[in-house]
Amino acid sequence: MDMQGDIERLMFFEHARKAAEATYIKNPSDADNLLRWGGALLELSQFQNPTASKQMLLDAISKLEEALLIDPKKHAALWCIGNVHTSYGFMIPDEIVAADHFQKASHYFEQALDEQPENELYRKSLELTSKAPELHKAAHSHGSGPQALGGVAGPSSTASTSKNVKKKKSSDLKYDVMGWVILAAGIATWISFAKSQMPPPRQ
Repeated sequence: MDMQGDIERLMFFEHARKAAEATYIKNPSDADNLLRWGGALLELSQFQNPTASKQMLLDAISKLEEALLIDPKKHAALWCIGNVHTSYGFMIPDEIVAADHFQKASHYFEQALDEQPENELYRKSLELTSKAPELHKAAHSHGSGPQALGGVAGPSSTASTSKNVKKKKSSDLKYDVMGWVILAAGIATWISFAKSQMPPPRQ
């Protein structure tokens, strides 16, 4: 059942990505379209191997930065780019580089919250990002590496069973956080995409 859901999500966000790409050719200054494109790339990054996943996340950052150049106060784009930086941080083994991405994520979440102070999702994102460096350290020191996001285990995943059992608890926590971030991003992207499909209000 989960596999079927994953396939449906993959198809949905691949369609959203292609639609956004086509719309961009016609109208490159549509911030909503760039937000949908970035959100779709964030979702699609989960289905890739770590290398392809990182590239998709970088592409997502690029699209969302473009959206923010057009509309710097677009809180959904600020929040989404925060999620992308958080996701990318977890993909990077280097603590200093990862911490830089977590810091950027916090900055974007703060900006999103400034624009929409009553938004609990933005507030929760900001809280969770403060725990990201600690989770990152635990995850990478136990060798769980970037497959949490990419879904494809690398050669380092052949660690001994006893180590795998030991790392399970900290790994579970990281998966919970990342799952929440991705789920939240998915919800936002779905809502944004659904809104874009609605006919404009009559004058």
